[in-house]
Amino acid sequence: MVDLTELMENEVFMAFASYTTIILSKMMLMSTTTAFYRITRKVFANPEDCGGFGKGENAKKYLRTDDRVERVRRAHLNDLENIVPFLGIGLLYSLSGPDLSTALLHFRLFVGARMYHTIAYLIPLPQPNRGLAFFVGYGVTFSMAYRLLKSKLYL
Repeated sequence: MVDLTELMENEVFMAFASYTTIILSKMMLMSTTTAFYRITRKVFANPEDCGGFGKGENAKKYLRTDDRVERVRRAHLNDLENIVPFLGIGLLYSLSGPDLSTALLHFRLFVGARMYHTIAYLIPLPQPNRGLAFFVGYGVTFSMAYRLLKSKLYL
């Protein structure tokens, strides 16, 4: 069993924890951004959310979609689809004893790609900006999975 103090001395694990904190904070910010756009644009998905803007039929006009809100929501959903696998695979990878510089490259590329992906989604930047950012992040996660399967796991 791993001693917690030993884990806290593992530089790769601590780097993973740091970059994970950054990327999860960014993902949490996307929830807040969605809520901000919903409130400022008066665009809601649920009838009970419209209560402060009217009653009955008057409130129904706020039950609609908005391109800006949907863009933020899609960026957030894309984060969920990509960050969750990174967390699982990255944790296993960081505990498998990789070289610190290689691990840092993986973590930094992933976080940078996800940040750029969000910027490209929200501005919006023309393609292939968003697509390239997606594939860089995806490739990083795949690279960590490949290294794990190749060197450390028993199949």
